[in-house]
Amino acid sequence: MKQETKDRIVACVREVLPSTTKTCIWIIKITVAVSFAMMLLKYFDILPWISDAVSPVFRIFGLPGAAALAYVSGYFVNVYSAIAVMSTLDLDVRALTILCTMIMCSHSMVLETAVLRKTGAGGVRMVIVRTLSAFILGIVLNRILPGSADPSVVFAGTGEKLSFWVTLWEWFLSALKLVLMMIAIIYTLNILQRLLREFGIMEKIAWVFRPLMKVFGLPSGTVFLWIVANIIGLGYGAAAMLDELERGEVSYRDVILLDTHICISHSNLEDLLLLAACGAVWWILLLARWAMSIVLVWEQRLEFYIQDRINKK
Repeated sequence: MKQETKDRIVACVREVLPSTTKTCIWIIKITVAVSFAMMLLKYFDILPWISDAVSPVFRIFGLPGAAALAYVSGYFVNVYSAIAVMSTLDLDVRALTILCTMIMCSHSMVLETAVLRKTGAGGVRMVIVRTLSAFILGIVLNRILPGSADPSVVFAGTGEKLSFWVTLWEWFLSALKLVLMMIAIIYTLNILQRLLREFGIMEKIAWVFRPLMKVFGLPSGTVFLWIVANIIGLGYGAAAMLDELERGEVSYRDVILLDTHICISHSNLEDLLLLAACGAVWWILLLARWAMSIVLVWEQRLEFYIQDRINKK
């Protein structure tokens, strides 16, 4: 490796460290706080109470009431929490596909809304869009997928309840593992992103995905962030998104369009494979959310167009 190349790499790493550290601390604070709050809600049986309150609504989606706890767990916590609940239910492929599509649309709502809001998207709007999109896709899939709900499915429970201190200790170990993993991924991603731009590789990546970006209604300059969000999700990809925005690599409107797409369709590698392993049909999980994202992005573009026309008058 030439000395000049080494110097460019070192310069990129040094440049990215301060902003990445700041963003990393912010993300970890939110993640730990949300995780701790959800641990308390589950320990004191508040989360099941919320689930019981919304379970009658799930008949609209062709799902048994017992599926509500899985959705609520995913909504407030993450996909892993939803999977843990689903493992106690005897759902068929149809029900799993509908439920998992809804979970993929609106999981980790608190953390991911904070991330999207930090990049400039409206927090309330993101919550409404993601929740309604999950409900709409649930209704649509219930109408078009063959079969019907099995009302006999019930929640089997998770066994004997642990003491508070044991639960707290298990949460601490889990949170510590998550934080260490987040630190490693966030720093690696931001450094990789800067190196790809420095050596002109980003432009080549953008060229390959440009046709798909046009279908999605997304600017070609957002392709790297789109890839990041699809591979590892919003939580881990937040630092890269914020760095791009702060350095002016993408415009405010470009980020809003990207947020509108990825708020519905992200984590299409790990989470998608995990839910497919649970029995859901993976291509329905992917295509259903892509279709919803396309509608939402072009609707957002229409809003921008109308705003521009009004401002010109």
